[in-house]
Amino acid sequence: MRHLNAGRKFGRNSSHRRAMFRNLAANLILHERIETTDEKAKELRRVAERLITKAVRLGAVAHTPHADLKPDDRAKRLHAQRVVGAFLPRFGTRLIEGEAKKVDLVEKVFLDLAKRFRGRPGGYTRIVKLGLRRGDGASMSIIEFVGETKAVIEEPLKEEKKAKKKASGKKATATAPSGGGTKVG
Repeated sequence: MRHLNAGRKFGRNSSHRRAMFRNLAANLILHERIETTDEKAKELRRVAERLITKAVRLGAVAHTPHADLKPDDRAKRLHAQRVVGAFLPRFGTRLIEGEAKKVDLVEKVFLDLAKRFRGRPGGYTRIVKLGLRRGDGASMSIIEFVGETKAVIEEPLKEEKKAKKKASGKKATATAPSGGGTKVG
């Protein structure tokens, strides 16, 4: 019988497994999209969604400025921040335009993610399967938050538009239109 044996063990003891998921959850919150194995992504989904649910259940209290809250609401938010902060490392570092920027992860969960996912009854992450890893054949996937922010979406689009303009400019000058009309067959 498998009573109380939920979850994958990954061949690690409990403290190593906890540290691994702390780091994966911190990177997911920091970058909002990470690439990992399918099994780790499926377990990380459980962890990350529980952390976000803590913030979402507070409602508007999660993202209201501290000075505008009543003492009871401040206490609720402080408790929820301590619960989330007990699992997540407080700060993460992200490279933005060549500079290392320090990001408060607990604050990001409560201000950004709780506001983005308010009214959504779970299902904050999506897993996209990529295929097999070249070295050992492990099945890889991307885990990301649903409903990406504009900054995350706009960066790749700008690069794609520039690439399309360059490609279309080269094609237009390289090939001249032929004198014949459309072929009807």
